[in-house]
Amino acid sequence: MKRFCLEVTGDFACFTRPEMKVERVSYDVITPSAARAVFESIFWKPSIRWHVRRIEVLAPVRWVNLRRNEVKSKVSVSSVVSAMQGGDADVGIYADEPDERVQRAALFLRDVAYRLHADMEVCADRSDPAPEAKFHTMFERRALAGQCVNQPYLGCREFAARVRLVTDISAEPAPIDDSRDLGWMLHDMDFANPSDPQPVFFRAQMRRGAIEVGAGGVAR
Repeated sequence: MKRFCLEVTGDFACFTRPEMKVERVSYDVITPSAARAVFESIFWKPSIRWHVRRIEVLAPVRWVNLRRNEVKSKVSVSSVVSAMQGGDADVGIYADEPDERVQRAALFLRDVAYRLHADMEVCADRSDPAPEAKFHTMFERRALAGQCVNQPYLGCREFAARVRLVTDISAEPAPIDDSRDLGWMLHDMDFANPSDPQPVFFRAQMRRGAIEVGAGGVAR
């Protein structure tokens, strides 16, 4: 594996706690799964896997309360399948209908900045026989040029992230001087059983602004 580092900043972020059902409440910092999604938004292939190892918090944890207009309904899977097969199913949700609109409060993060460290694993059983260095170079080139598969975001797609590849860690500022127990945090989803994916959690400890993620978590 080869380790890469990204600096990620944004005006707002929301890494929703799964125990909150209706109102969105964010974790104090970015989750490993959200950090992995940032790397994947820049470069992803079936031949590689991203493993987040360390999260550094570069800005103080700040909060903001917002109320947003949302819709109550969700598009059903059966309707989407029917539409894809040429059926006449209506997969639209119309926000201008009074019965669909609902206003919900949310507790978001604001003015966030992180330094994310992740290992790129190039799978041994990949179909592409190219050497591992090819994949490393592709990611570096795309990250330096600001290219991405989709816009990196911070928890919610409307919260776009600004991303910069860090090439010299020694020249970067230190994380914030803050240590706290962040409690149980979502690590990722375990898809060992695709029909019943399970959430995996880990005990997040921030020491002088840094969180060591490790290789896995605990199913709960």
